[in-house]
Amino acid sequence: MTDPGHAQERLRLDKWLWAARFFKTRSQAKAAIEGGKVQMDGQRVKVSREVAVGDVLHIRQGWDQREIVVTGLSGQRRGATEAQLLYQETPASIARREAEGAARKAAGGMIDRPPGRPDKKQRRQIHRFKDSSR
Repeated sequence: MTDPGHAQERLRLDKWLWAARFFKTRSQAKAAIEGGKVQMDGQRVKVSREVAVGDVLHIRQGWDQREIVVTGLSGQRRGATEAQLLYQETPASIARREAEGAARKAAGGMIDRPPGRPDKKQRRQIHRFKDSSR
């Protein structure tokens, strides 16, 4: 029998990502790992790879790419404040994410989006354009 107070030394990567609240489900964590969006020490890893304290993970989620160091292990999903104690994001990663976010926000004004659904005239123009390309 295992002692509940005994700290774990190793834990499956997919379970740790789920417990650290990077993904809502273990299935999503598994898909991200298999898709190459999670790397350990610069190498692609398998879902069953064991994580230990001190491992460096690169996690890509949408536009963001994080570089984190594992500081704790937990096989249970708890609150966000407890989950944040399981890892430490590197200062370089934080600076890079903030710079990229600011650049995206600045470029957001450059994108000309339509104000809503096309009206009748615009719909006709769209249909004419699509028909002429065939």
